[in-house]
Amino acid sequence: MHDVIFESDTPAGWTFDVGLLIAILCSISVISLETIPSIAKQELFVLEAIEWLLTILFSIEYVARLVCARHPLRYAFSFWGIVDLLSILPTYIGFFFVPQNQTRSFAILRSIRLLRAFRVLKLWRMMSDADELWHAVWNARHKIIVFLIVVMVAVTISGTLMYFVETIVPALVAGVRPEQYDSRFDSIPQAMYWAIVTMTTVGYGDIVPTTTTGKVISATLILLGYSLIIVPSGFVTAELSSRSESEKRTGDSCPRCATDEHLVGAIYCHRCGERLGRSHQDSEDPLRKDS
Repeated sequence: MHDVIFESDTPAGWTFDVGLLIAILCSISVISLETIPSIAKQELFVLEAIEWLLTILFSIEYVARLVCARHPLRYAFSFWGIVDLLSILPTYIGFFFVPQNQTRSFAILRSIRLLRAFRVLKLWRMMSDADELWHAVWNARHKIIVFLIVVMVAVTISGTLMYFVETIVPALVAGVRPEQYDSRFDSIPQAMYWAIVTMTTVGYGDIVPTTTTGKVISATLILLGYSLIIVPSGFVTAELSSRSESEKRTGDSCPRCATDEHLVGAIYCHRCGERLGRSHQDSEDPLRKDS
């Protein structure tokens, strides 16, 4: 029972995990459909019945995990144990204590359980690549921090400038106080929000400049945003390239062809097959026969 529930190496365990993933997907779909008014009015009873059926199945699965776990308390307070518990609690709380429509959205926590797909589909093998990417980002953290500081300075300056151009100057021309002038740039934080949206080239359009000077500043900020978007990816790419190069060693060259680019831990030359460091390693190679 433990091997079937907690492991996926056996056919039975793999089938159990795949069935669990399908049930999780069905549960998420049902909860999402319940939030659509047109569907909820017509099929609410059916959707609630399916949700309760899946909740009961998840409850049985949670109890079964507690029963067959070697350390039940350790599982109960682990990440997966808490996620499994939170995925079934909202339905029971909504039924016994508060209206179900107020806790229904919390049931979407079941989507976190889809992370089990990593174990079922053997995706944990890809975690080494994720670790390599994380190390590249961590090694480039100082450059990224400096880049973010530059971006924040640019956002602050451009936001303040746009507030001055779009609110202060027109208010002075109209002879009213800045807070009395009707402008979408009614404060510096509001103008900074516009600067972030503009620099990232999102462009919601809820705040737009109306003066000629403001439009020129907006166009400049858009061009600046296009040039800044690629900077962090360049830092990470450079770190990945340097990490790849650091995995090669150049100090131990091949005694036959003089190739000096070998992977760390290489014993034989990748070009000619000669043993590396022949002068002091021949005595340790019982398979080598000198002609």
